[in-house]
Amino acid sequence: MFRFADPNVLYLLIILPFVAIFYFYSNYRRTKRLRKYGDPELLSMLMPEASAHRPVFKFWILWIALGLSIVMLARPQFGTRLEKVKRSGIETIIALDISNSMLAEDVVPSRLEKAKSLISRLVSNFNDDKVGLIVFAGDAFTQLPITSDYISAKMFLESITPSLISSQGTNIGEAIRLAIKSFTPQEKVGRAIIVITDGENHEGGAVEAAKEAASKGMKVFVLGIGSPDGSPIPLEGSNDYRKDNQGNVIVTRLNEQMCREVAQAGNGVYIRVDNSSSAQSLLQKEIDKLTKSDLESTVYSNYNEQFPALAWIIIVLLIIEVVVLDKKNPLFKNIKLFR
Repeated sequence: MFRFADPNVLYLLIILPFVAIFYFYSNYRRTKRLRKYGDPELLSMLMPEASAHRPVFKFWILWIALGLSIVMLARPQFGTRLEKVKRSGIETIIALDISNSMLAEDVVPSRLEKAKSLISRLVSNFNDDKVGLIVFAGDAFTQLPITSDYISAKMFLESITPSLISSQGTNIGEAIRLAIKSFTPQEKVGRAIIVITDGENHEGGAVEAAKEAASKGMKVFVLGIGSPDGSPIPLEGSNDYRKDNQGNVIVTRLNEQMCREVAQAGNGVYIRVDNSSSAQSLLQKEIDKLTKSDLESTVYSNYNEQFPALAWIIIVLLIIEVVVLDKKNPLFKNIKLFR
């Protein structure tokens, strides 16, 4: 596996095009000034040893050397060996409802964005745990297989929108069953399924799926997001709201009763998500109660520094730049390399 130890240094590469522009602009100004003294062909006869191409060649040598120097400072590295690392933690699968009702704004800025923010903060608190991400509406699919790569988890989280699933609905049962299959086969590990939903228009089988998860030692936590009083669903790209076939504005309400039943069947806890941060604190306390066990993760180790190879290339380029003179060398006057 290839990586840069200090990737931020690579931002310096942005200066390279400006260096090239400045050089060629300077050449243009110099040529313009020379034309004031006489015809360029006549001037070239007065300076027979002057070369028009060698300075350009030398510039590109220095330009490449500068670019390689920046890359070298970023410390390119290759991972040379994969090894198993044991960490003490739990496994968590997060099932996120992305049905259209999650666009309601009774929780600021919206139910979906609030849920994504909560998940991001939850993942930030993980240390040696593994996390997976499932999204569901009428169907459910795995957005991110279970992993200890928290950066990827947050990256996949940002791309989640209701448009990922065309089939509308709230199939919590299918999401839980998929979560059950998504854990690693490792035994004696604390496992949690976190369902984040408004519970509206849910399909059957959610309680049965939660009981199945509980029978396999998994705890199902349900985070109900939204307001029982209800809220209209904004129509994306307009200031209007979604309406039914009769033209009435659709109002979506949090189904707390169903959420409680699923959590109870899954030996977990139901937590209401509002505009405060209390839901995350309560959930974190419940997760901390789960049994932590040694989890195996495959990681690259023994990253070898690759800058010596770049350093030698840079040295060779600088030697070439010094050896190649700006003017023509009479010893090689018959060689037309820079024509």
